[in-house]
Amino acid sequence: MLGVIQVTNMHDFNQKIEKVYKNTQALNQHINESPLQEQDLLIKALEELHIALEELQVAEEELREQNHILAEAHYSLAQERQRYQELFDLAPDGYIVTDIEGKIQAANNAAAEMLNIPKHFITGKFLVNFIPESERRAFRSLLLRQHQPRRVSEWETRIQPRHSHITYVSISRTTITDNKGQIQGWRWMLRDITERKQTEEQLRAVQVQNLQLEEAAKLKSQFIAIMSHELRTPLHAILGFANLLQRQVQQWSSSSSPMMLEKIINNGKQLLTLIEDMLDLSKLESNRLKLQLQKFNLIELVTSTVNELRPIAEKKNLKLNLNIEIDNNIVINDSIRVKQIIVNLLDNAIKFTDTGSINIDVKELLQDKLSICVCDTGIGISEEDLKYIFQAFRQINQTTIRKYNGTGLGLAIIDHLVRLMQGTISVTSTVGEGSTFCVEIPKVVTNQG
Repeated sequence: MLGVIQVTNMHDFNQKIEKVYKNTQALNQHINESPLQEQDLLIKALEELHIALEELQVAEEELREQNHILAEAHYSLAQERQRYQELFDLAPDGYIVTDIEGKIQAANNAAAEMLNIPKHFITGKFLVNFIPESERRAFRSLLLRQHQPRRVSEWETRIQPRHSHITYVSISRTTITDNKGQIQGWRWMLRDITERKQTEEQLRAVQVQNLQLEEAAKLKSQFIAIMSHELRTPLHAILGFANLLQRQVQQWSSSSSPMMLEKIINNGKQLLTLIEDMLDLSKLESNRLKLQLQKFNLIELVTSTVNELRPIAEKKNLKLNLNIEIDNNIVINDSIRVKQIIVNLLDNAIKFTDTGSINIDVKELLQDKLSICVCDTGIGISEEDLKYIFQAFRQINQTTIRKYNGTGLGLAIIDHLVRLMQGTISVTSTVGEGSTFCVEIPKVVTNQG
């Protein structure tokens, strides 16, 4: 339109210049036919007219130049408008333009897709109609409260597309003003955040589940601790009275009472060991178990522990071979817990070995470390089972009719204790040939925080 107006103005301007030329020619002819006195006056007027005509010609050139500049500006503006329209239509987020009442004046493709309505049908619809009915009042209230700011910070709401499910969106709104600063309408950006909302809901559900699991684990630990204490007290009494009775009936050589009492004591000790293991595991899992550090003779501890278990091995015709290679036999550690580690490793080795021997090797390593290895010729452990060997309640055979008794807590407790001592435990095994468990711990252990 601007270009048409410019061309029309130039045409009118050219016609006026031609009219001036014609008038000038007529005036020249009139001068030639006039008397001399009148000719002088007319010549002077004609000269002034020529000057004015030359100025008009200069103005014509300037006007042509300006017209060319305006034409180029008009073309650039049209190109820019086209680029803006393409960006507007192809933007990944929904963009909507409304008047101050919220009536839609323009929308891009993403907005049409988001509202599930063809773009040419959106114009004239009210944006609030795409808000769920239960939330329209709050939306209108928010709209009225925020007429003053030029830009509204992002807020979240829900929209109800035509014949589709409710969608979560984040909305940003910018005001459209005239030259006097009066609000003429709004520009809206709508971003689909449904997937993000679903992820947040899933994350909240996972967090709730984690809290429930933590609470369950805490209750389990409390239950184990309480039950362990409750069971341990009567067991100590049972074992105490059984030992007393055993001493009293030893004189009854023909009676079967000593054997029966021995079974009572052995089973009571086994049950007490299981309860102690459960209590230890509960303390280790809740970080309540602390090492009672002291100086002690490691050689004496290992030797006495092996001798205590030797009768059990001899009943199965197994040989216990002890090999100690250390120069300084004084260490700083928790002697009770070190003995517990050795007992558990030896007990497992004896339990899972039917023939052959068990070797206990104690060596001094570099960097002030000790190595305690227990090697047996038992049933061995498969490569698949090795991955779970230090998990609580795990055993190679999980069935209730398994050949070997136990809860599977021993190795889990050893693993916790060794790590508490700033050490490591490793295992190598071959099915049918035996297993080797090696514990490496510092000679001097310090309590950690």
